[in-house]
Amino acid sequence: MKTQLQRRGFLKQAAAAVSLPYLIPASALGLNGTVAPSERITVATIGMGDRGPNHVSTLSALKQAQLTTICDVRGDALEQRLDGYTKAGMNLKSTKDFREIMADPSIDVVTIAAPENWHALMTIEAAKNGKDIYCEKALSLTVAEGRAMCETVRRYGRILQAGIQQRSDPRFRQACELALNGYLGKLERVSVAAPSGRRMLKLEPGEVPADIDYDLWLGPAPFKPYRKNLCNYNWYFLTDYCAGWIQSWGVHHLDIGLWGAPEFLSGAIEVEGAAQFEPEGDADVSFGWQVKVKTKSGLVMDYYDDGSSPVGHGVRFIGDKGWVHVTRSGIKASDPALLNTVIKPSDQHLYVSRNHMENFLECVKSRREPIAPVEACHAATMLSLVADIASRVKRPLKWDWKAEQFVGDDFANRMLSRTMRAPWQL
Repeated sequence: MKTQLQRRGFLKQAAAAVSLPYLIPASALGLNGTVAPSERITVATIGMGDRGPNHVSTLSALKQAQLTTICDVRGDALEQRLDGYTKAGMNLKSTKDFREIMADPSIDVVTIAAPENWHALMTIEAAKNGKDIYCEKALSLTVAEGRAMCETVRRYGRILQAGIQQRSDPRFRQACELALNGYLGKLERVSVAAPSGRRMLKLEPGEVPADIDYDLWLGPAPFKPYRKNLCNYNWYFLTDYCAGWIQSWGVHHLDIGLWGAPEFLSGAIEVEGAAQFEPEGDADVSFGWQVKVKTKSGLVMDYYDDGSSPVGHGVRFIGDKGWVHVTRSGIKASDPALLNTVIKPSDQHLYVSRNHMENFLECVKSRREPIAPVEACHAATMLSLVADIASRVKRPLKWDWKAEQFVGDDFANRMLSRTMRAPWQL
């Protein structure tokens, strides 16, 4: 009798449960504009310094993404971020070792916001583990690393979106389409200018903080004793980790220059330039650069730091009938009426994206090419490095895009790659 009552009670409870489907959260079913958990793209972000937190905030606003893990070799900084995200209602894991993320089959995508000297190794490891990649700019520390990234991403059929997000800004696309379609007349010159960065004096020696895995932070970079505040932003201006803002900031505007004037990518180009280098102090990247790039037909790109540019920060396309100048804060033209130009259906139209990270996630699902694929950022990164090398050797150089080499200059070609610290290798 007791058994029968228990069975009747169980059946009543089961029937009641079946009659109340509304108790299942709509988000679990992908209703009301949400995405079901099984359909979300799981993401891990590597690097919680300058750019990583921006990745987190952007991803958290996109319903198709589910951020699961954050990573940084600086334990205190990592835990501070994790605590803040937990208080904001995010359920995240953390790790100091990016290799744990690469080995985790539950993670679909990685976003990489580590210093440039890590980009190649992390991207290649992610691709080999079947993960798609959002990689910050510049793409790589050297031309050889960038080439290896391109080949690996394609070999494993992965999607890579580079963090040259100006391509997803309609003002930059408008400027490029005006230049591409002859609305400025015959294009004669492109002026590009970017900030030159921080001229640091001595970083004081110090003990490695207990929370930092310094060996893992260095990775493939040469071993040097720890210096205070090295791991927080200052690495941008030390060539062991970055080529400086001639590369890491300038790649944004150089990419736009190439997008609107692809002639620079065909055949060989002539490059010459000069730059300032600090006579003392730890910052060993270039400052105050002035570089001239010229195609066979005579099209010229002038690449400056902001302080040297005669037309100021940004990208200016100059034709024989007018010019257009674009920055992140606005767009202007020699004739304001140019900005009201309607690009004809028969004109060349560039890829349209209004949200760089969202475009990436859409392409992860569709397997369509993203707006900033690996080869595009590799090209802009190469040009930044070619400009840097030209300013260091202080003589005219000829760059062959197809070979990705300088023509007849072994000394300059030796600057296109670096030896990695063991055990790290491409």
